[in-house]
Amino acid sequence: MNRRKQMTSDVIELVEFGEAHLDGALALSIEAGWPHRREDWALVLSLGRGFVALDGNRVVGTAMMTPYGDTAATVNMVIVAEAMRGRGLGRRLMEAALAACGTRECRLTATRDGLPLYEKLGFRATHEIRQHQGEFVPSATTTLPAGADIAWIDRGRLEASELDALVASDRAAISMERRGLIAMLTALGRIAVLRRDGAVAGFAALRAFGRGEVVGPVVATSDADARALLTFAFAARSGRFLRVDAPEAVGLGPWLESLGLAHAGGGIAMTRPAGVSTPAKRADAPRGTVPTPFRTYALASQALG
Repeated sequence: MNRRKQMTSDVIELVEFGEAHLDGALALSIEAGWPHRREDWALVLSLGRGFVALDGNRVVGTAMMTPYGDTAATVNMVIVAEAMRGRGLGRRLMEAALAACGTRECRLTATRDGLPLYEKLGFRATHEIRQHQGEFVPSATTTLPAGADIAWIDRGRLEASELDALVASDRAAISMERRGLIAMLTALGRIAVLRRDGAVAGFAALRAFGRGEVVGPVVATSDADARALLTFAFAARSGRFLRVDAPEAVGLGPWLESLGLAHAGGGIAMTRPAGVSTPAKRADAPRGTVPTPFRTYALASQALG
């Protein structure tokens, strides 16, 4: 970095992200071609905290962190104005977000361009995320699995025991405590719950996002259950623009494309292990962990995991 760029970076102020910065953050995401609405930024802010880079009164960069209990967090909404890139702002913002994470395990979804910086900060790529979007085209190839029942939970009528069951299945699938997120999704959108013998065996959330709606998280114990949940949610929004962000390993891609949701990019899931304060390689998963039948088939979003 030359001296002029270094001096320019040094005079940029980093401050706590507040509601007053939402419009500036929205302008940044529009410049970058992100689909986020002001409401989408506000949702992420309400679940955690963030930092903005200010050039005078103008927001020229952001980074946010969403804590999930005391052990895990996602780092998200990392963006720098195009004219300000290459000046070290991205690293400054990331370091502020990571400091806010404390000793938690940190996860994020990266672009190819962001990989070098994140690797220097101790993150390691774990898997690909595939973004699918489009208008749902009904198909007769998916049927409800035997013994399963799917129904919407009415907004505002979620009982504490039902919330506990949703949170427990989500935690088993993703190894993060996301009670606040799940509760907020039930208030902002709709939750489709799959039950067997009266017990929760999976769920899918549907909410407004970007230019349409996003289905996720989707948590299930089998491919068939996941497809049934997705089809149930899609059918409620036939003709609407829908988005699904799915881990590539779950293999939903060809099926989603057959239903009208084309592959439209994605990202790289990365993890930084708990307790890391300096760049380091990710530790191996602890031995003796108990496998769970629950699996995440779609993310709440690339920002929230």
